Amino acid sequence: MKRNLILNLIWSLLFSVYSFVVCAQQEDLSMQNEDYYKQFQELENGELRTFFFFNTPNRYNQVSPYDWLDTVKVYLNSSEKTKDTASIRNYQLIQSQIYYDLGNYQKSLAISKSLYDNLDELDMELKKTILDLLDDNYAKLQMFSNQIEVRRIKRELGLTENIAFYDIYASLGQYRKAMTDYMTEEKKELKDDDYYGQAIYNNTIGEYLRLDKSAPTALSYFKKSEGLIQVFLSDVTNQRTDKEITDGKILKAIIIGNIGKCHLQLKEYEKAIPYLEESRDIIKTFNKSKFSSDFIENTLALADCYLKLDNFAKATDYLSDDMTPVKTENILKRNRIYADFYYKTGDFKNATFYLKRNIKIRDSIDAQASNIINQQLTSVVAQDLENSRKMMEMQKAELEESRKDIKARDDKISLVFVSLIFTLIGFAGLVYAYLKSIKNQRLIAEQKFIIENALVEKDSLLKEIHHRVKNNLQMVSSLLSLQTKNTTSKAAIEALEEGKSRVKAMALIHQKLYQNDDLSVIEMQGYIESLINSIQSVYKKGGHNINIAIDAEGVELDIDRAIPFGLILNELVSNSFKYAFPHDDSNGKIYIHLRKMVGKEGFFEYTDNGIGLPDDSEERAKSSMGFRLMSRLANQLQTTLNTDKTTDGVRFWFNFK
Repeated sequence: MKRNLILNLIWSLLFSVYSFVVCAQQEDLSMQNEDYYKQFQELENGELRTFFFFNTPNRYNQVSPYDWLDTVKVYLNSSEKTKDTASIRNYQLIQSQIYYDLGNYQKSLAISKSLYDNLDELDMELKKTILDLLDDNYAKLQMFSNQIEVRRIKRELGLTENIAFYDIYASLGQYRKAMTDYMTEEKKELKDDDYYGQAIYNNTIGEYLRLDKSAPTALSYFKKSEGLIQVFLSDVTNQRTDKEITDGKILKAIIIGNIGKCHLQLKEYEKAIPYLEESRDIIKTFNKSKFSSDFIENTLALADCYLKLDNFAKATDYLSDDMTPVKTENILKRNRIYADFYYKTGDFKNATFYLKRNIKIRDSIDAQASNIINQQLTSVVAQDLENSRKMMEMQKAELEESRKDIKARDDKISLVFVSLIFTLIGFAGLVYAYLKSIKNQRLIAEQKFIIENALVEKDSLLKEIHHRVKNNLQMVSSLLSLQTKNTTSKAAIEALEEGKSRVKAMALIHQKLYQNDDLSVIEMQGYIESLINSIQSVYKKGGHNINIAIDAEGVELDIDRAIPFGLILNELVSNSFKYAFPHDDSNGKIYIHLRKMVGKEGFFEYTDNGIGLPDDSEERAKSSMGFRLMSRLANQLQTTLNTDKTTDGVRFWFNFK
């Protein structure tokens, strides 16, 4: 009897699940069969059509965006003839969204910018739609400064409370910073029963981790996100709109695709393929005819998987799929997969062709990308710090207002106590003073905590900038090394080596800065030791047997003095290695002395016991680039480089402020 009851319960449960699946499939089918294009045409005016268009997520289910665009152009021309400004504006807004859906972000931006010029005349709903379009287009085109301005306007209009920058940091490659800011901004707004929001939250964190090459950790977030979106779609207790169902399905496709890309990153190609194919199918169904970067990335990932598994037929099927990558990384990835495919199939000519394509794209990007990214990062950081400062000021004002309210309330209470119990005035005063002191201390502690956190963040960002500058200078040094290998002229090689040495001296300054806890000064003893090691690596044939004594312990210089000082020292040590010991450097000695006392002039001395300067050294100094460079660098230190010929070699010295 008990066994039969259990079996009946199991069959009932299975029947419920089957009924739910069938209903869901029927609902999806009805959504796909709905003729939204015809419904759009049957509406009476531009306002109704605009509302319908922006509230119909799966509008291209039967008719392509190009047909929609043609129809909207007809309505727009008709509105222009009748000079119906409201309808003109509505149809232009629809046009801008269609171009965005097609991936033509430049065209979409041009239309939305023209609408933005008359923003003051619009109601709040239209303002929000236009500003969201501008925000999305600027993000796709990586125009982050403009994106920041749009978000500032959103906040001023009350469309958003805070300005977040985590997506901009992610676009600039700062995935850990983006993840930290995203978790800080979004977690506090999420509710436990908001399964859709929780799914987006975990998927976004997983995406940042995947892009930061932490695939195993990312996979755990994606799995959690998949479970949450499944709960959202399966929740029969809440009636979902068509838009909510479509958004949920598309999010599910993105999550599944991300799981597949994680498996690809972990080289688990056979595990990745089912996820990527399912993701593509869902996007095709629910994001029909819209441009989708996720669809392209999943297609390229599938081609890569099949290529790694040597299934060339499947790989070429996906590579020849009708797709037009917009993102540079997707174009580079497609070219790389083509090159791998042709290399594996023995067609080296085509493999070389696609590799050359990627080299050209990377060269054109590398020429300006570093400076642009640094400028954009600096702009975002500056705006982020400005927002933090404003928030601190607002919090400070709120705390001050609260303190005033507390003080006023306490004053009233004190007056009541004075009028009622005069004998307790002394005790009440003591209690009041104590409470006020505690409150002030708490306010001061809170403000100090906020300021200290802001300073720590500023220091970390400054270190990041110095790190990037050092990397850029190292790239310049590498380019000079490459040029040296392709140059046969001895004079040119020497000039390039000297240039490389000077670039390394400057790069070392920035390296020491981002490694220091104190970003304002550089400890010179360690810097000089590192500089000499760097110079020795350039002049491989000399300088390794010379006894070098450095006396700069405890001396610290700021960057304005450290850079010219480092370049002067670079020239002096390089000249000693090249010219001071032409026959044998086993008895060679170099002495470097640096002193700087607080409030007093500094002193620098450099000597070697080499062959010394030639008799015509003054004439040579006028024509020598190295001597002219040292003289100009000494001028930057507001001093003059002095030279003394000694019996054992040469001595250079100067005083500086």
